Amino acid sequence: MANVELTSLAKLPTLSKLRKLELSDNIISGGLEVLAERCPNLTYLNLSGNKIKDLGTVEALQNLKNLKSLDLFNCEITNLEDYRDSIFELLQQITYLDGFDQEDNEAPDSEDDDEDEDEAGPPGEYEEEDDEDDGGSDLGEGEEEEEDEDDDDDYVEEGGDEEEEAEGVRGEKRKRDPEDEGEEEDD
Repeated sequence: MANVELTSLAKLPTLSKLRKLELSDNIISGGLEVLAERCPNLTYLNLSGNKIKDLGTVEALQNLKNLKSLDLFNCEITNLEDYRDSIFELLQQITYLDGFDQEDNEAPDSEDDDEDEDEAGPPGEYEEEDDEDDGGSDLGEGEEEEEDEDDDDDYVEEGGDEEEEAEGVRGEKRKRDPEDEGEEEDD
């Protein structure tokens, strides 16, 4: 719900499983206690670009026990003296404030999204590559074998001269189809 001129979170529905909430570039100046009541499992909260001015407003986030990353960038509160130290002291559960931890180490790009999946393998780019590979291999491994054979005509392996390889695949395929025998050179 970024940049939608929100002034209040009073009508926010209960979203007990929600972990990441983007509220950046709105007009929110208070009422953050609603988040702990309705979104108790938040791990990432972006309030950057809102009208948050003082620590008292942010204090309501103490009840978000799972909150690990908070973004208040471009809020008036960031102009307070010792802003970062005060927030880390007030909200001891958070690890990252405005994208950096207490020692000014930058947060990993996908830390919040993949927190539970760290054990399965490296997060981020690796998972995206899997998605692309899975999309291409689903037909090859097979739910619809008939479509798989038809798709071979369109598939061209990477590298080399694409036309020659595509024609080679077509030629092999046509030799297997009895109705197409003798029509190899019609294309």
